[in-house]
Amino acid sequence: MHQSCNDKQQLDIQGHRGARGLMPENSIPSFISALDLGVTTLEMDVVISKDGKVVVSHDPYLSSSICVDRLGNRISPKEETTFNLYRMDYAEITNFDCGSIGNSRFPSQKKIAVNKPLLTDVIETVEAYIAENNLPKVRYNIELKSSVAGDEVFHPSPANFSYLVYQVVDERLAVERVTIQSFDERILKFWHQNYPAYELAILVEDKRDPHAVIASLGFRPEIYSPSYDLLTEAIISELHDKGMKVIPWTINEREDMEQMVAWKVDGIITDYPDRAIGL
Repeated sequence: MHQSCNDKQQLDIQGHRGARGLMPENSIPSFISALDLGVTTLEMDVVISKDGKVVVSHDPYLSSSICVDRLGNRISPKEETTFNLYRMDYAEITNFDCGSIGNSRFPSQKKIAVNKPLLTDVIETVEAYIAENNLPKVRYNIELKSSVAGDEVFHPSPANFSYLVYQVVDERLAVERVTIQSFDERILKFWHQNYPAYELAILVEDKRDPHAVIASLGFRPEIYSPSYDLLTEAIISELHDKGMKVIPWTINEREDMEQMVAWKVDGIITDYPDRAIGL
């Protein structure tokens, strides 16, 4: 449900890490909750475990703010990066609960025990739920959490990282239902060169001119996805004129959502898809 350049606007509501404001982030219950709210795209983050599994997680380590061990012991903020998922087999990762203590940033979030799921399990569970409940098929917006500084420390090289994710999505989803996004230009360049059928989104968090961002990338991605506070109506119009869709992140207040819609963005990424109902 993306906007085309005509008078009728269809808005893509992307559940950021599921329905993060309501359920533990990047968890299967959160994605199911987002489906029930009517999102058109599930947005999620992925990292890689020591044994090469694609794990759905925002951080490449166990966050002290949301994760505890099996005995309920909290992780020290000073030690959290030592719980490096790239140095842990997936079986070890499942020993940690990242939902029962909640998240202080989201006081309304339900506290339930959840593990960090595999991307394969997310897709298979979501697809089964859609079929069982006769729901519309959704898209998957998958962010590869990668950086130059993190290479072979918190994740594989861009090529290996991309290949592991590609194997999962290629076996389970039609290409038109997948968007690959990243802040790391190397990831997008690799997909553009090696898996050109996939829709790509450049994530932007700095104040560089969009022309500079696209020039640095070396090709025009299908989606320009900046922090919403970097956008103006003129920038959105210019990007549309270049044939790109504009999907900003992460918009949680209804007033900001309405402003973005008035400026004709193609979608919004939000922690609270319930607040976007009726846009």
